Amino acid sequence: MSLILHITHQDQWQQAQQQGFYRCDSLETEGFIHCSKLQQVVWVANRFYQSQPALVLLCIDADRVQSEIKYERVENDLWFPHLYGVLNLDAIVEVLDFVPKSDGLFELPDRLQN
Repeated sequence: MSLILHITHQDQWQQAQQQGFYRCDSLETEGFIHCSKLQQVVWVANRFYQSQPALVLLCIDADRVQSEIKYERVENDLWFPHLYGVLNLDAIVEVLDFVPKSDGLFELPDRLQN
């Protein structure tokens, strides 16, 4: 399994479950859903989601995603997976609560640490 991750708010995840697929604002504004590789997700969380409550981490099997995934250079030669279309829910293999520590920073959930 090729694992990619997406950070979202719990209410957006609940909405996806009702709709039968996941989409977010960036799909409309930028044309894709931002995702991360395992070793990138904490950096992303600490840069863009610091101290935000009620987040979940969607653990996605990239091999089961029906929309196109492109790995694109973002900055400093970092390549991130971008999902060009809605996310089919059967590609999501696990949903983890993603809670910041008391200092507002994130760390990789125990479940994803080797």
